[in-house]
Amino acid sequence: MIKIRFTLACIVTLLMSSPIAILAQTGSDAEAAHYADEGQRALAQAHYAIAQADFEKLAKLEPNVAEVHATLAAICFQQREYDEAIREVRTAQKLKPGLPKLDSLLALSLAETGRFQQALPGLEKGFKQTTDAEVRRMCGLQLLRAYTGSGRDADAVETALELNKLYPDDAEILYHTGRIYGNFAYIIMEKLHDKAPDSIWMLQAQGEANESEKNYDAAIAAFDHVLELDANRPGIHYRLGRVYLARSRDAQKADDRDAAIREFTAELAIDPGNGNAGYELANLDADQGNFDAARKQYQQVLERFPDFEEALVGLAGVDLQNQMSSDAVPLLEHATRLRPEDEVAWYRLARAARISGDKEGQTKALAEFRKIHQATPGNLRAPSAMDEVTPQKLDTEAGSE
Repeated sequence: MIKIRFTLACIVTLLMSSPIAILAQTGSDAEAAHYADEGQRALAQAHYAIAQADFEKLAKLEPNVAEVHATLAAICFQQREYDEAIREVRTAQKLKPGLPKLDSLLALSLAETGRFQQALPGLEKGFKQTTDAEVRRMCGLQLLRAYTGSGRDADAVETALELNKLYPDDAEILYHTGRIYGNFAYIIMEKLHDKAPDSIWMLQAQGEANESEKNYDAAIAAFDHVLELDANRPGIHYRLGRVYLARSRDAQKADDRDAAIREFTAELAIDPGNGNAGYELANLDADQGNFDAARKQYQQVLERFPDFEEALVGLAGVDLQNQMSSDAVPLLEHATRLRPEDEVAWYRLARAARISGDKEGQTKALAEFRKIHQATPGNLRAPSAMDEVTPQKLDTEAGSE
């Protein structure tokens, strides 16, 4: 279940016109004005229980002032007394049907009580039509919950995508939308398992799942089974190569490294345009010190995919090994424009600039490298099954910078 965090700022956006001002217009007595003043002071200080008590007394004294009930509804919502919030909203709506934002507050309260079908129209309206960014955000988050609770998973994903566009750096939204995507992926995979348990697609999904969990033997078996059913299926030899490569790193088995080379080569025989396979072969040549072969392979990849950032950094690394710093500099400048957060690119650019005699360029690149390197946990630099390709390794001397 999605639980949404609400703050004082969120609630303030839902509060209507000042009850004090409304009471002044209606000529209310001093006692009512006192409770209104005390209640709003308590609200400003986030003393919600005190504010609630004041506004409940005010509502008894002024039962026909819609703004009082609307404010009390918002306070009850903050206090998680959702049924009371619903009752107060409906009272305010009867007294003044045009009072703004009450539809959204009612929908949010209904959603909190699990009445998703009743909540959906108001939440959808609040998310799609309101110009208030905070109300829209709150309605969007509750829509995720309402759609999920109603079994409308595709609508939940669509809303999650829109929330990510509107609030790209909001941690709470990133958390909840990430859960929505994960849940939807699980549902789809379960459906694939139910509808086509023996299909190539199911086998491929099993292979990728096992690869991500480092269950290498099971991943190899699944991908081999795929190739038994379709020997020329694009991408499968590449996945096998990745599994063998990962196992060779973990177990230090030379046979697995040779198997990876064999699988990447087989992939290129089926699909010469698979730049990832060509890149991995270039990496393996570079790791073995076969710099001429690596350079040729990187260049072939970049002819097809000139913005392949890891290949640019890899080729630059080979050029640095071959004392060709002037060739490395433009490759690395291109790479840092494509992916400014790549510490390897910045470090190699600093090296290339130093060798070329560009002291200013070296200083700038080294500063960028240090900033990124200090902010990046060491475990995030290691190759992962989630990587599309094996990332370039930081040069060994970088640790002393």
